[in-house]
Amino acid sequence: MVEKKEDAFFSWEGLDRNGKKVSGEISASSEAAAKTKLRNQRINPTRVKKKTRSLFGAKKGKIETKDITVFSRQLATMMSAGVPLVQSFEIVGRGHENKAMQELILTIKSDIEAGTSLTEGLAKHPKHFSELYINLVKAGEQSGILEDILHKLATYLEKFEALKAKIKSAMSYPIAVVVVAIIITMILMIFVIPQFESLFSGFGADLPFLTRFVINLSDFFVSAWYLIAGGVILAVGGIIQAIQRSQKFADAVDRFLLKIPIIGDILNKSCIARFSRTLATMFAAGTPLVEAMESVAGASGNVIYKEATFHIRDEVSTGSQMNTAMQQTGVFPNMVVQMVAIGEESGAIDTMLIKVAEWYEQEVDDAVDTLTSLLEPLIMSVLGVIIGGLVIAMYLPIFKMGQVV
Repeated sequence: MVEKKEDAFFSWEGLDRNGKKVSGEISASSEAAAKTKLRNQRINPTRVKKKTRSLFGAKKGKIETKDITVFSRQLATMMSAGVPLVQSFEIVGRGHENKAMQELILTIKSDIEAGTSLTEGLAKHPKHFSELYINLVKAGEQSGILEDILHKLATYLEKFEALKAKIKSAMSYPIAVVVVAIIITMILMIFVIPQFESLFSGFGADLPFLTRFVINLSDFFVSAWYLIAGGVILAVGGIIQAIQRSQKFADAVDRFLLKIPIIGDILNKSCIARFSRTLATMFAAGTPLVEAMESVAGASGNVIYKEATFHIRDEVSTGSQMNTAMQQTGVFPNMVVQMVAIGEESGAIDTMLIKVAEWYEQEVDDAVDTLTSLLEPLIMSVLGVIIGGLVIAMYLPIFKMGQVV
């Protein structure tokens, strides 16, 4: 079996059908293939040159969700203005600052010019376009409302990223402070306290219990700091590897996270918001409920809500109402179930789900703000106790000596 040659990028100059000079870039497997593509576009190429990379490789940047979001919004705007799809890709691609995203857009453009559909072009890049994204674009192409679907996708991705940023903020703030506290404690234990120990060795008197305990702890840190640091690194790395390699372990972590006080409540609300907004977006695109549930399950963000979504899908496929199936899972609050029931009766499920998503997104915002305001004094108190305890332990012998004198 012959391995397909990877496409390269070529810069070109030529004349269009009106004899006007034009230029640009195109991806192709060879220079001859690039010229053929240009002729198919009714462009007579006068110069085609392969783009070379620097010795250390071109620094193209990383494609992030915000890049896909901006691309979706810009493409939708172009199409709404009546600009043809291929030309829209050309304009959006050339104007993108991220070189990696620019190459991705122009590669998809070349595929569309070669006769593939937008859905097929996006499906070649599953790393950047999720199954949900591709399914919605497919529904938009089939129903003739692609620009509307792209606007909805951009809104969905914006809300999704904002929600994810809030969750990261809630998780990262206490972790960062704890890490800083550990580093400060390690510095005191390894470098500062041994200096006091050498000072106290000439006192010739018994040291207070707290001082002896801290000095012994410092000796342990000095002699075994590499074991402690190695153990922490191995533990963190082992957990990350276990999550990536074992689905059972990853599922167990998901279940545990939802049970953590305060943090678990925030995660629950974010999962409901994701479920509601994803399903609303799929409904708005005209995707059948049972088919939509596959994408919704993947976007839910937690195994408990993923299993609940599959249960809803199975129940609905046998004729049950969606609100009844949701209630059976025991995962969704009564308010969410009732909103879905009203949506089913009125034929406006997507509208009700959007309202649910907005409500819980606001709940997550408020909960994160409350958590931050509660954690700040709590963390400062813990740091004060740790650092203050170490300082008092070191100064107790000096106070004792002053009383004797």
